[in-house]
This record gives sequence, structure tokens and C-alpha cells, in this order.
Amino acid sequence: MLHAPGQIRTTEPAIDGEWPARTQDVTYVGDACVVRGSGDFGLADLSAVRGRFPGRHVTLDGDVITVWPPVRQ
Repeated sequence: MLHAPGQIRTTEPAIDGEWPARTQDVTYVGDACVVRGSGDFGLADLSAVRGRFPGRHVTLDGDVITVWPPVRQ
């Protein structure tokens, strides 16, 4: 399956200290960002990620926090 250049998945280790403590890795898929943890994230973790992405829709599902792409207009 071919992807447009902006849709390629990239993964980076979460070593910069700006991600929640449980973060294992951060993956970007196009304009979306997926944060995977070693255990369930809490509301404080969700709030921290929301702070990195103001104005974006951010959801929490156990050990995954998803930052959704901006709404296209």
C-alpha cells in the first residue's frame, strides 16, 4: 500500500522528559500522534499531553493517548 509522504509512520523514543513518566514511545502517523505507555495513563498524563497540543482533540484509552489530526476545513 502506498502512502503520501505526510502519512508515513515515524516512531521516537520518549526520552525528552516532556512526556508522561509511563511513556514507552511516541508514534506519528500523518498529523496524528499516538503515545503508548508501559501501563495505564491517568488524567494528569492526559492533561500533560493536551498541554503539548493546544486546540487538538486528545483522548485516553488505558495505556494509549491519541492526539487526533486537526479538523480539515
